[in-house]
Amino acid sequence: MLLLFLHVAPANAISQRYGRQINAWVYPVFEQNWRLFAPDPESVNRQISARTTRITPDGTSQVSGWFDLSAVDNSAIEHNPFPSHTTQNMLRRAWSSYLETLGGDDQPRSERAVMVQQYLRNIAADRVADRRGGSFDSIQLRVVTFPVGAPGPAGSDRPARSAPAAVETRYLPWWKVATHGTD
Repeated sequence: MLLLFLHVAPANAISQRYGRQINAWVYPVFEQNWRLFAPDPESVNRQISARTTRITPDGTSQVSGWFDLSAVDNSAIEHNPFPSHTTQNMLRRAWSSYLETLGGDDQPRSERAVMVQQYLRNIAADRVADRRGGSFDSIQLRVVTFPVGAPGPAGSDRPARSAPAAVETRYLPWWKVATHGTD
């Protein structure tokens, strides 16, 4: 509570001196923005998948198949009458923060960008370890972006007909992970 108070309080000697440590604890879990009151609806659907690699004792590299992290989240939401905020938003918000801080070249240029990159990597690694088990040394993410179609005519359940939009696929670099995928 004290760290949250120092984060939202007006600038003072303590928050100025320990700003880095306060922000490292507060972000990204308690990030504040106005999206709750002025939401910006998603214009795309994203499928975030992960694959891992493991170096065997004989030195060869084994790469796993892709594991759909988004499908796990979607399944948890669809089959739960009261899904948690975390289930609905953790992976999606981590990816949005990644895009905001790192852009298109995947090179962190600030401490916040490094932290967001580690946060996204840790979410993916923890989820793969929980669902697949086994050990791995590195993880790679693939993000496939599908544009959301325009709504159909009023009173219709069908979407409007339009030209097919381009699907974008982005591969992130391989990231080293510690035991069980966390630092």
